[in-house]
Amino acid sequence: MNMFNPAHPGELLREYIPAEMSVTEAAQRLGVSRQALSALLNGRAGVSAEMDLRLADALGTTPGFWLRLQVQRDLWEAQRNKRRIKIKPFPKAA
Repeated sequence: MNMFNPAHPGELLREYIPAEMSVTEAAQRLGVSRQALSALLNGRAGVSAEMDLRLADALGTTPGFWLRLQVQRDLWEAQRNKRRIKIKPFPKAA
């Protein structure tokens, strides 16, 4: 399956956080450090299962929504780097 460059979940998360809310306040509401939220918003960190649940509760999204976005991004990046990985297929089972 060919995928186009999916947005990092942090890019979409920026649209969910009210413009007048600071990163510090959003982090406090989520119960995470400002650094952790900033890293996610700036694409330096990915969404964990725990963060997915925090975002779902805070934003009213469904559990798994943010994780699915992260998986799409991770798969896209892995496919881009696949050419550099040397794989030897397993022998066929008898």
